[in-house]
Amino acid sequence: MSQRVRTSRIMSMSRLLKTAITGTEKEFTTGSIDRAIFMLSVPMILEMAMESLFAIVDVFFVSKLGKDAVATVGLTESMLMVVYSIAWGMSMGATAVVARRTGEKNTDGAAHSGVQAIYAGIIISLILSISGIIFAKDLLLLMGGSEALVEANYQYAQIMLGGNIVIVMLFLINGVFRGAGDASIAMRSLWIANGLNILLCPTLIYGVGPIPALGLKGAAIATTIGRGVGVCYQLYHLFNGGGVIRILRKHLAPDASVMVTVLKMASGGTSQFLIASASWIFLVRIIANFGNEALAGYTIGIRIIAFTIMPAWGMANAAATLVGQNLGAQQPDRAEKSAWRAAYFNMLFLCSIAVVFFIFAHPLVTIFTTEADVVKYGVECLRYVCMGYMFYGYGMVIAQAFNGAGDTRTPTILNLFGFWLFQIPLAYVLAISLGLGPKGVFSAIAIAESAMAVVAIILFRKGKWKTVQV
Repeated sequence: MSQRVRTSRIMSMSRLLKTAITGTEKEFTTGSIDRAIFMLSVPMILEMAMESLFAIVDVFFVSKLGKDAVATVGLTESMLMVVYSIAWGMSMGATAVVARRTGEKNTDGAAHSGVQAIYAGIIISLILSISGIIFAKDLLLLMGGSEALVEANYQYAQIMLGGNIVIVMLFLINGVFRGAGDASIAMRSLWIANGLNILLCPTLIYGVGPIPALGLKGAAIATTIGRGVGVCYQLYHLFNGGGVIRILRKHLAPDASVMVTVLKMASGGTSQFLIASASWIFLVRIIANFGNEALAGYTIGIRIIAFTIMPAWGMANAAATLVGQNLGAQQPDRAEKSAWRAAYFNMLFLCSIAVVFFIFAHPLVTIFTTEADVVKYGVECLRYVCMGYMFYGYGMVIAQAFNGAGDTRTPTILNLFGFWLFQIPLAYVLAISLGLGPKGVFSAIAIAESAMAVVAIILFRKGKWKTVQV
């Protein structure tokens, strides 16, 4: 290949990347499917990476305040899992409805649906806020916090739970933008929110100049302000932007039927997240039988896996948008082809990650710890779990394709059976009954995820998701 050809390809790729990040391309129901996947995946991948930074930044700065502060963050994050689950579910519902209207070229319907999703989210978040503010101390005690810890740090939980509306809105409105194909706006809102959080966290925790040191409470305020400004950025583009969706006064009238539709799909998305999250708690309980070293190794391994898998979730979210929009455009075959192509690319990505884990598992784990026993279990976790990546690459995209079509019921049932009736019992049998120890748990994860992916593919091929009305 000549230098001129290589230069031309690099320039062409750079232009595509710039177009994807700036979001100047909005039409995804015609033209190249591969191009559409790329244009949607890039900003969604970056968005997911930005969302993961919140927890990393907070723990980094809070860790300097001592173990009680870190413990409070951990306990509060456990309670916030309910908020994240609801926010994720609302986001799925909003994406499915808005994508369908966008595919139909019904921009008024898309804007109206987006507003109804926001109304529903506000109502739910207000209920959670009131409960969180009033019962913050009781909830922390219920989660296992000591009375001294709770009394000293309960305000952190009050602020995070009381201000949960910024979490719900950030997820939900980004779901609206993703459904409309405006993934770059969703990405930029997370950039702004994270940038402010990184600046405000050390400032409010430790104090600078006339700004007093607020300690742990400062971390909560910083995160809430960061997310709040991100939401303001989203709202500005909804009401004044030049994207696919622009909300006008005529779209603001409450519509109970649309809210119910969004909530029905959101309940499925929320259930999927809760079922999956709760199952990991039971896996941790099984691994805890083998000592703190095994638990620490598993924790490190899973955190590495979670971070590296973020790009795959971006690809899966892109598939959800493409499926919803193409069904709205009365192109079910293109919707199906989009899902398969995204799944194929996702499989290639995760298989490459699996190769990296097999070869570099040891140096990756030793970044976090040098304790021999912990490293051993962390390496085993990476190498065993990634054996299911080929199937998982397909499975996670297909699951999101169901959600994008408005069929949240199928992946919910699949999660319930796959995680609770198969993965957890299998992990127990392999680890304890058959004496394989932590390897049994790691193997069960790979086996269950692979089996769920195969079942999802079979159900997807049947095509009933194409007939779902949204």
